[in-house]
Amino acid sequence: MALSRALPLLLVACLLGFTPAPYAQQPQLPEIPLTIRGHAVIAEVAANDGQRMQGLMHRRMMPENRGMLFVFPQTMPLAFWMQNTYLALSIAFVDEAGTIVNIEDMKPLTTDNHHSARPARYALEMNQGWFRKRGIKAGDKVEGLEKAPPGR
Repeated sequence: MALSRALPLLLVACLLGFTPAPYAQQPQLPEIPLTIRGHAVIAEVAANDGQRMQGLMHRRMMPENRGMLFVFPQTMPLAFWMQNTYLALSIAFVDEAGTIVNIEDMKPLTTDNHHSARPARYALEMNQGWFRKRGIKAGDKVEGLEKAPPGR
């Protein structure tokens, strides 16, 4: 199809809310505010299997003080990998009481497993280095987790 014919169709599609497949947005997830050592975060919440499996896959950027909180139905050993994830991320594994268990840096597009050092209930992914730049480490508290929907 000639470009001159394709442009009107693309304009109509955009007006109707359709986006071409490579730019399709992920479903909107609930967001909650969190605080760690006085630093504010807005976290998208992935609280069910489908949301947790999708995570931050296929995204190309994430604003500075935003992240994704994974909520699990119970405390258990957790492991994450970065297949189909283009962002360099740091992950904080957090226990039921909101205490950070450990923080791991994760390389994009790898299948390396990153484990919680002990059972955890939550995992918070932020842009790589976010925790380090703010001096946040294992033993620090994440405040606001009670606002997260329960894990299913």
